[in-house]
Amino acid sequence: MPSRSAIAIVGGGISGLAAAYELTRLGVPFALYDQAPRPGGVIHTDQTAGYTIDAGPDALLTQKPAALALCRALGLGARLQPQAERDTYVVRGGRLRRLPEGSVLGIPTRWLPFATTGAFSLRGKLRMAADAAIPRRSAGGDESIASFIGRRFGREAVDYLAEPLLAGIHGGDPARLSMRAAFPRFLELEARHGSVIRGLQRRSSPASDVAAGPPPPPFVALPDGMRELVAALTDALPADVLHCGVGVEAIERRPGGYDLRLADGTHTTADAVLLATPPPVVARLAARCDAGLGALAARIHTASVVTVALGFARRAVRHPLKGTGFVVPRREGLQVRAVSWVSSKWSGRAPADRVLLRAFLGGVLHPQAIDLDDDTLIDRVLADVGGLLHVTGAPELVRIYRWRDATPQLEVGHLDLMAAIERRLAANRGLFLSASGFRGTGIADCVADGRRQAAVAAAHVAQRAA
Repeated sequence: MPSRSAIAIVGGGISGLAAAYELTRLGVPFALYDQAPRPGGVIHTDQTAGYTIDAGPDALLTQKPAALALCRALGLGARLQPQAERDTYVVRGGRLRRLPEGSVLGIPTRWLPFATTGAFSLRGKLRMAADAAIPRRSAGGDESIASFIGRRFGREAVDYLAEPLLAGIHGGDPARLSMRAAFPRFLELEARHGSVIRGLQRRSSPASDVAAGPPPPPFVALPDGMRELVAALTDALPADVLHCGVGVEAIERRPGGYDLRLADGTHTTADAVLLATPPPVVARLAARCDAGLGALAARIHTASVVTVALGFARRAVRHPLKGTGFVVPRREGLQVRAVSWVSSKWSGRAPADRVLLRAFLGGVLHPQAIDLDDDTLIDRVLADVGGLLHVTGAPELVRIYRWRDATPQLEVGHLDLMAAIERRLAANRGLFLSASGFRGTGIADCVADGRRQAAVAAAHVAQRAA
């Protein structure tokens, strides 16, 4: 282990790796420590029996360019493949109902597909369409996803969009998640256009399409799974800077920098520390330097989720699987929260005449799922998936991935909480943080913030050396 580094990065998930890449690009010496035996955090890909299975995130959002720019810089740009299917379904009355074509997270932009969808009742459609006539909110401050969707689109939209889709992305409770932190775009549309639907329609109007060209696919992925991104990042780093299987037990401020006590009992020092770990770990590590900072980080809650991957012979699944998958409202009474049709979305993820599905369980509203044994999990997933997709045979492949406390919850008031965290960081010179759950979630947010905080840390080190 290095006895001293200019910057110590704690955590080897995508935030830490992106920070390490930026420091490498800037020529700043550093060391990265991660208690896990491999880098990547929740990004992990298994390849077995011809299946390519992403255990965690499997795609990059094209509306946020940071991850795409990183892929291009790493030489992966030409390998990004667009999502082959776009249709998404919601379970209603025990059946799959397609969300309206052209919708944005289920919110309609075209009236004919919206009028003919079976995802909403006639009463629900009329209430959702009333968004065009409801005045914009004049009061400031944050509000929950359920509050925003409820006042703009009605109760049915909360049940069949806000809860399974918008909050479901985060494994969270729509009554607690922050609209400002998770979906600021919709608030901006309301403020600017007085109507979310009208704002979305204007953004997708023929005139804007001519100016901007055809819309990009919403997601892109890498053919061999998201492990390609992790491998390219680690290959781009200098030798001997990545220390996996080496956890950091404590961090303390010392004159001129920080002391890090490692899990094996040894110590190392650094001029600056960048914490790239989940909020609960930040809370523990930061507490020795600043109890107030640790307490603030501890206020960011997390959820546990389970991913169950299933491989079937194509003939065993009678549903056509034309689309990306489906989400499940809680009121439908099923165990799965969503199911992704992986082999429909991305080519090459399953052998010929096979299909690959990923089912998601758990989250804030179903916390007990993480502790279910394997057999119970499989039985519950097969019961739900079998009925909805008309499965007639047993899976030939099953993989279970448990992610305990891995999904941060950006709850109402999160931006105010982050403002308080930023003030505490400013008072702790040389201490920085960047991880999912602080300034955003998802790969794109983590890449952008990881690189940004690394640059700030590099400037701090350079200023001290001047």
